[in-house]
Amino acid sequence: MQTSIVNFDEKKRLKAVKSYQLSRSQNSSDFNNITDLAIAATNLPISLISIVDENDVWIKSAKGMNICSTQKEFSFCNHAIGDPEDIFIVEDATIDPRFLNNPFTQTGTNPVIFYAGVSLIDKNNYRIGTLCVVDSKPNRISKEQKDVLMLLAKQTVKLIELNRYNKRLKRTRKKLSEKNKQLKDFAGQVAHDMKMPLANMIVTSDIIKSKYKSQLDNQGVSYLDNLKSSSLSLSDYINNLLGYYESNTFESTFPSETFSLNQLIEEVIDILNIKINCSIEIPKEDIELHTNKAALEQILINLLTNSLKYNDKDDPEIIIDQERQDSHVIISVTDNGMGIPKEKKKQIFELFSTLEHVDRFGNKGHGIGLSTVKKLVNSLGGKIRVKSQLGQGTSFIFSIKTE
Repeated sequence: MQTSIVNFDEKKRLKAVKSYQLSRSQNSSDFNNITDLAIAATNLPISLISIVDENDVWIKSAKGMNICSTQKEFSFCNHAIGDPEDIFIVEDATIDPRFLNNPFTQTGTNPVIFYAGVSLIDKNNYRIGTLCVVDSKPNRISKEQKDVLMLLAKQTVKLIELNRYNKRLKRTRKKLSEKNKQLKDFAGQVAHDMKMPLANMIVTSDIIKSKYKSQLDNQGVSYLDNLKSSSLSLSDYINNLLGYYESNTFESTFPSETFSLNQLIEEVIDILNIKINCSIEIPKEDIELHTNKAALEQILINLLTNSLKYNDKDDPEIIIDQERQDSHVIISVTDNGMGIPKEKKKQIFELFSTLEHVDRFGNKGHGIGLSTVKKLVNSLGGKIRVKSQLGQGTSFIFSIKTE
């Protein structure tokens, strides 16, 4: 028996094979569909997807033959990947000098007499293996059938490359998940370590201001006010940052439940404990929702807080409305506040993205609240968008999927 001559760098080819990290399991429906199609297209009884490895040729998909691997020296596929033709064909192995002593040609059960194999050539021109069809008697295939086999071989290569891409993506996602957990743990630890000192600074500044006010000039009192204001701002920043990372756990921690939308809005208004004169109009028609109540509550808290903080009018007005659209409910929160510059609308939902102006209390935002809102809306199967006119007000319109 003659052995096939491989006309390429075998070390590099094997490195390419290993880089795909293919499982030897034959349970993949995607690969099995290709061998099914190869049989249907050629009317031959057997089709295989073979990977030519370092020590053996193993079978990724086998239809019509119960086989897992073969010795490389006897494999027809090893010949095929070394053949310069587009498709390697042996019409009758019993009279082909290369296979006269081949055990697969001489076996009594399903001997390999006819063979047609197309090399699986990746984008770097490495031959990974073959897609082949086999018969236990001499045979031929037409030009059209050869063309179909070559097309199916290209699809097989795409599957192999997609398999590697998906594995890399899973590894990347796992690393990102681990990094995100580390960041969340770090944020939690920072919050824990900073909250008490910040609380002490706030209380101490009040005590100093109350006890020693007569001994302080106006500038000294101003310093204490700035210290308290900065401490409160930093505390708010820490709470918002924790809220952003904890928003990932809403779905698993709080299951879906049925509740009244208007009742939830009233509960949110009570939670906010609003100290300024304002008008908040709730939907005229109440509806029942079945979704994650805690997540929707946090969305409304953030949006209403923004509408109040970034409102420069003497009489802030907020209108909350809703409408059903198929399997979603559309909720809008509209105010008569400062509005958002046109060039800023696309970036306001990005983490740490802030507008240049300060709120009605003289504080600048941290760029966390709206990114948290977007994450929560997405987790509820919806989307959010903004409509705004500078100086006249803003509408946040978001959808949530209801069961």
